[in-house]
Amino acid sequence: MDKNAKIYVAGHRGLVGSAIFSNLQKKGYGNLVGRSSRELDLRDAAAVRAFFDEERPEYVILAAAKVGGIMANNLYRADFIYDNLQIQQNVIGESFRHGVKKLLFLGSTCIYPRDARQPMKEDALLTSPLEYTNEPYAIAKIAGLKMCESFNLQYGTNYIAVMPTNLYGPNDNFDLERSHVLPAMIRKIHLARCLMENDWDAIRRDLGKRPAEGIGSDAPEEKILALLAKYGIASSSIELWGSGTPLREFLWSEEMADACVYIMERVDFKDLIPEGKEVRNCHINIGTGKELSIRRLAELIIQETGYRGELRFDTAKPDGTMRKLTDVTRLHELGWRHTIEIEEGVHKMYEWYKTH
Repeated sequence: MDKNAKIYVAGHRGLVGSAIFSNLQKKGYGNLVGRSSRELDLRDAAAVRAFFDEERPEYVILAAAKVGGIMANNLYRADFIYDNLQIQQNVIGESFRHGVKKLLFLGSTCIYPRDARQPMKEDALLTSPLEYTNEPYAIAKIAGLKMCESFNLQYGTNYIAVMPTNLYGPNDNFDLERSHVLPAMIRKIHLARCLMENDWDAIRRDLGKRPAEGIGSDAPEEKILALLAKYGIASSSIELWGSGTPLREFLWSEEMADACVYIMERVDFKDLIPEGKEVRNCHINIGTGKELSIRRLAELIIQETGYRGELRFDTAKPDGTMRKLTDVTRLHELGWRHTIEIEEGVHKMYEWYKTH
């Protein structure tokens, strides 16, 4: 990509999009375009078309999506499939109509079957049923992946789909109901430590920055305690969903961004086509190839925060997929590897959370 090429990063204020936007800036790309969800509703086909008519981007990175953790995915099933299909349809469709040179579509490793052989290779896609709790979101992401692949095969476009593992990092979502597992744990255990130390100034600052269920910094103490108890947060214990035994892989979001820019600069769809086979599963897993249990992750965060209460698990709540480890052989063969391990990442994440 030319340093002066116009690059549109859809979702440039989200976890991954903001990291990609920053990575591009640091590498000298000076013609970047972004719109907040208030400025441009990507579910609105007419608005997306008008945006492409006006801006005419040469490259597109589709990092915008409706995302959330296991609770949100299970509660808002219609929203997760409908909104994501709309976003993908509009952005990929307008990219094609406006002759975009290259597009990068960000999916998720939840596209793989619940019982896929571990570690999960790209060709595990569509080989058996999905995990029930996030099936609508996964189906939307599979549709986006196949849309990119199909445009490439029919029209010779250069659209690449990447499937990141669980991501965490600056600008993550720390909503108590809708966030992913790692940021949710960071916030819950932080608040539990504040309760343990009777630090109500810190608790009110936290809720002032990120109100939960309409409860902010000025709420009565009893309402705040009831809210925290609902999410398993107490001075003497912290309770998390599931058994703690599922294994998860985590990648620092800024490293995900670096992998995305690396692929945009150096990898084309033609480089991913298998020899002598049907052209399918040309997406790229992006991860570390390493995993740890949910319990171990919680223990790392407890150690980092200094919380001294009891760690409990509510086994009546779902675990989700028991294991989701990516096979990153293709990514390594393309020349990119991660460098930040989970222990360092948890420290960086908690420091960022306290600062913000």
